[in-house]
Amino acid sequence: MIERIVLAAILAAVLTLLFCRWGIPLLARSHVAQRIREEAPTQHRGKAGTPTMGGLLLIPPAAIAAVLATPQAGWRLLLPLLAMVAYGAVGALDDALAIRYRRNLGLRARERLAVQGILATCLAVYVMRRPELGTALILPGLGPVQLGWAYVVVAILYVVGFTNAVNLTDGLDGLAAGTVAIASGAYAVVAVKTGWPEVAALAAAVAGACAGFVWFNAHPAAVFMGDTGSNALGAALAGMAIVTQTEWLLLVIGLVFVLEAASVLLQVVYFKATGGRRIFRMSPLHHHFELSGWTETQTVTRLWIIAVFAALLGLTMVF
Repeated sequence: MIERIVLAAILAAVLTLLFCRWGIPLLARSHVAQRIREEAPTQHRGKAGTPTMGGLLLIPPAAIAAVLATPQAGWRLLLPLLAMVAYGAVGALDDALAIRYRRNLGLRARERLAVQGILATCLAVYVMRRPELGTALILPGLGPVQLGWAYVVVAILYVVGFTNAVNLTDGLDGLAAGTVAIASGAYAVVAVKTGWPEVAALAAAVAGACAGFVWFNAHPAAVFMGDTGSNALGAALAGMAIVTQTEWLLLVIGLVFVLEAASVLLQVVYFKATGGRRIFRMSPLHHHFELSGWTETQTVTRLWIIAVFAALLGLTMVF
């Protein structure tokens, strides 16, 4: 099975390279272009017009590779796979509306959260009805903690929260794709260790697809993944953590995503509590580092390094 997992990663990477080679010019000819928000750092203004919705070139290769690697797989593969596709579809709608109406944002925040919440509710209810999983969270040092129907609320917050954490991380060339590749690669090892090779195949495929995408998404990016990609990748990671009952572990392995989301939450709370004062120069966190004097390449590389150490720390907790 290890050979199939490795082949899933390689196939996904190769397919993504091919999809991007063919698809990026098509996106450019179709004027599927990124708009930069006005409050973004000034050095980002030159990125306006770069093709976006690159998730359309990233998610299909990952799905194809995972399915081909595990043709007999059951619901543990299908659930995170369907979550990836469904959330990618929501992101695609968001991107399409932004392009249609020539603005940086497509769906309103409450609309996006409502749809994401409905999808997460379906996932949570399905999981809690599976006798293999039920309503327990397995926590380090405590073992299984039964939540009952409260599990639905926790799962919704978990999936929606992690999906948007990856989305917030997608603000610099190569940052989200690279950190997801690292986290998903680590989760392939976790899934093998916990005895779920079909989940490992999906994790490896996502890692391979992200690695292939970085080839075109590295600074200066030829394409952006858009919400199409970031929403799908966040949901895939959350789904894999849920079906392997390692929700807590993803918070360690995905430390960069947690820090990015926490920086936004802290900034908003502190800003409102103090009448306009800020903790960071700008949130998410990567923009704070940029405005502190780091170049975009330095910021991405250093956050990749943090992601590698976080992944290694997470792996030591399961071995």
